[in-house]
Amino acid sequence: MQGEKKYWFAAKRYGWGWGAPVTWQGWLVNGVYIVLLIGGTSWLKPAGSHGAFLLYAFGLTACLLLVCWLKGEPPRWRSGKQD
Repeated sequence: MQGEKKYWFAAKRYGWGWGAPVTWQGWLVNGVYIVLLIGGTSWLKPAGSHGAFLLYAFGLTACLLLVCWLKGEPPRWRSGKQD
């Protein structure tokens, strides 16, 4: 158990990428992402400045994907079959 790596995000069973978080750290990252995204809607007023809000949302999503890449299972195409 000492050398075993604990992933925050499990790989999806079908397709490419990650599914739901599997640790509290992953859930915390998702929660912070959602809070910041919702907070950005009141701060940047997406109805008035679409470009600024889109840039903010893309930046937050890029950060989330980076955390998933670093702390999640290695991504690859999966067809649902067990390895």
